[in-house]
Amino acid sequence: MDDTASMKMSYDKLGEAAYDRLNGLYPPPSEKQGMAQVSEDSEAKDRRSSTEGKSRKRDMFLLLRDHAHEDRVLSSLWTEVNTVPQWVCWDQIARGQEVFYRYGGPALTGLAFQSLLGGMGATRVVETLTRTGGFSTSVARHRLLFVIVLTRGTFCLSFSSETTQHILQCTKDLYSIQPGGAGHASSIRVRLLHAAVRRRILRLARNNPEYFSVDEYGVPINDLDCCYADLVEFSQAGDLVEGTPTEHFETPAKAKAIMESLLRDEINPSATSRILANNILSCLENQPPTFSSRSFLEANCRV
Repeated sequence: MDDTASMKMSYDKLGEAAYDRLNGLYPPPSEKQGMAQVSEDSEAKDRRSSTEGKSRKRDMFLLLRDHAHEDRVLSSLWTEVNTVPQWVCWDQIARGQEVFYRYGGPALTGLAFQSLLGGMGATRVVETLTRTGGFSTSVARHRLLFVIVLTRGTFCLSFSSETTQHILQCTKDLYSIQPGGAGHASSIRVRLLHAAVRRRILRLARNNPEYFSVDEYGVPINDLDCCYADLVEFSQAGDLVEGTPTEHFETPAKAKAIMESLLRDEINPSATSRILANNILSCLENQPPTFSSRSFLEANCRV
């Protein structure tokens, strides 16, 4: 596609503006607060940790929801994510959710071994991922799907991962992906998280140009990066909330075109790709309940 080059430099500006506004209006706990707690004895820290640990971590979705009426930028984002376009077909989305659960085992296996792990072959994308630290072996276990267990036509997961939780929240039922549902809220959190990651990488790159090359890799989490999707109607609804351009998924033909363009132009594994792919396999290897071997997992990756 002719416009893929420009898509590497375009991104969700409204989401980033809202993130910046939330950061300015409701900043995270300052380092001074953290330093003040150093003087506390260990027993006092233990008493405080159970009640205050979670409260110190901001929920950007709740901040957006509760304060959208106080700021023009926040209001614009809140209105956008809660306005359902006329082209959204809830019946079609519901059918897609039913198909996903009917074939949940192979669907999630494909997501793990072909989409997620195979996606590590996209050189530009892995340069962003590796700078988040999210796919190091010490962190990836909290993000990845481990093992699928099929029981009486249903499936369950042996590990409650962040990525899998987001998928299941978006596909649980129709209400979940609609405004007010858990999947809808999760998608907004993903959008604000992307803005945070993009802002951090660009800030570090300004201070150290060798850290990340925008000229070579494009803006982190740009519009082209966000177009890795394969469920046309469901992707349109989810991508709209997450700030991804939806025009490339208006029809099956357009979705096929963007998919083939990405496969042709973006899949070019690098040394970093190999490291992250192996990190994923290391996290999945020998995990209960099936304790799959490394060679078995590698066989699942073959296409």
